[in-house]
Amino acid sequence: MSNSQKMRFFRHLVQIGFKEIEVSYPAASDSDFAFCRDLQNGGEVPDDVWIQVLTPARSDLIARTFEAVAGLKNVIIHMYNATSCLFREVVFNNNREETIKLAVQHTRMIRQLAEQYALSKHGTNFRYEYSPETFSQTETAYAVEVCEAVKAVWLEGRRSVWADGREEERIIFNLPATVEVSTPNCFADQVELFCTSITQRDKCIISLHTHNDRGCAVAAAELGCLAGADRIEGTVLGNGERTGNVDLVTLALNIYSQGMPPHLDFSDMFSVIDTVTECTGLPVHPRHPYAGELVFTAFSGSHQDAIKKGFEAQTKREKAGDKFWSMPYLPIDPADVGCAYEAVIRVNSQSGKGGIAYIVKSALSLDLPRRMQIAFYQVIQRMAEETGREMTSKDITISFRQTFHLGGSIYDGRLVLKSFQIRDVLPSIGSTPELSPIDRPPHSRMASLSLSGLLEGSPDRAHDERNLQTRPKRLTANIRVDGKLREVSGVGNGPLSSFLDALRSDLGISLSIREYSEHSVGAGSDVKAATYVELIPPEADARDKTQGGFWGVGVDADITASGLKAVMSATNGYVRAKNVVITEV
Repeated sequence: MSNSQKMRFFRHLVQIGFKEIEVSYPAASDSDFAFCRDLQNGGEVPDDVWIQVLTPARSDLIARTFEAVAGLKNVIIHMYNATSCLFREVVFNNNREETIKLAVQHTRMIRQLAEQYALSKHGTNFRYEYSPETFSQTETAYAVEVCEAVKAVWLEGRRSVWADGREEERIIFNLPATVEVSTPNCFADQVELFCTSITQRDKCIISLHTHNDRGCAVAAAELGCLAGADRIEGTVLGNGERTGNVDLVTLALNIYSQGMPPHLDFSDMFSVIDTVTECTGLPVHPRHPYAGELVFTAFSGSHQDAIKKGFEAQTKREKAGDKFWSMPYLPIDPADVGCAYEAVIRVNSQSGKGGIAYIVKSALSLDLPRRMQIAFYQVIQRMAEETGREMTSKDITISFRQTFHLGGSIYDGRLVLKSFQIRDVLPSIGSTPELSPIDRPPHSRMASLSLSGLLEGSPDRAHDERNLQTRPKRLTANIRVDGKLREVSGVGNGPLSSFLDALRSDLGISLSIREYSEHSVGAGSDVKAATYVELIPPEADARDKTQGGFWGVGVDADITASGLKAVMSATNGYVRAKNVVITEV
């Protein structure tokens, strides 16, 4: 990364809430050294943030490191040397005693420089972190022996500090799984043995630094904390040598998912991803925990159905004041990391009706009846199989509008309801017409207006209202049929049966209603009615609901108009599927 990219990254880490940030290996390059100076000269470091810098156990590099951090307020000097048998014998050709001596000598140098820079030059607050590098491959008893020797040098003569209770004066022992070579429980056993063996435990912060060679860095860090560690070093989204370091995003949100605050703000995950990818040039895998674009996404039909039902139950709980998150397949609320619910369910040829219905409900506020879900699912599945690609939310909503002719003239079918009028038909003496429940919408605005006008001045209003509600209706409608305007008229027990009679008598389309349902859309003055009908032709078995039906939907502020539009929608589906020849005038 360039220094400008590093600065952007650093600022974002501060924004997230990190209080200890390892910024560079200052002695490794001029650019790393310059970045430390940029932090100091630009006043970039908040007073509550500690800057951590890395150095090996070499005197010239340690001196250069102190020069890099001169003037910064809070600094952690992190020194390491490898302690495992493999590195002692093969890489450095040191024995056990020489390895301890190397760590002790350079710890003493760091203490002297820290006191010099803190007291006589810059007033910097220093903390010390020591890593027995390759701890996971080191004999644990020997790692303790090395750290005891380092601790004795660093804490010598500091008893008064502990009397003041200054927590930041504790020495940090960082235990790296420099190479991950065992299962997480074995690493945790090493950590536990170290924690119980080191003396003056209250004066030590035990830190972990897990790598991901076996893919278990997060698990090793979590079990290591349960084994007694206090601190974890890692990277955002797991970047690092080879397979990377432990991912602090995953670690923090794992903690969050258990109801514990990680004190890190990942509520805008997209900005985190953008910063990391643009600064490092490394992409985020689509299935990276919590951050990948597919991690909150369900393609499986059974998963989608469970999530759809989960959201419905969650909405009911929230209305009752219970905001506890409990959702199938989603361990945390996607909204908590800035993800939209629209991304939760995505559709391909393997998806089920539940996911498709969820998208329709989210996009159009339409809660489809179960068998209508099945009917539309078949449409989308056919599209997915034909195209061989994923169906987006936009694909599904457009297909829904096209299938059911909903949402404007561009989605019109062969038949378009332009206007209608309903009036009561006076019955002959002694007749008692029967009413279908679907033709008795008590909250119809049109019916209310009609009754109100007809009953004005009636000597027995209640009696007349009951009589009027049982009278047959005549519906006259203007319909555009294959581009030509036609007037149709029919009589029935209510608006829908009258409309079906008009279609039968004037257009030669004979259909009847097998299923009807409705619900409100919106609230207050903007409320509308959504109506769903399933129509069947005469040859269909009304009792066999698995086949032969044609679904339609209508949405309108007037419930009567909503129902008529639903009938028109279903009729269009019928004439399209059967290639019906419509009777001419």
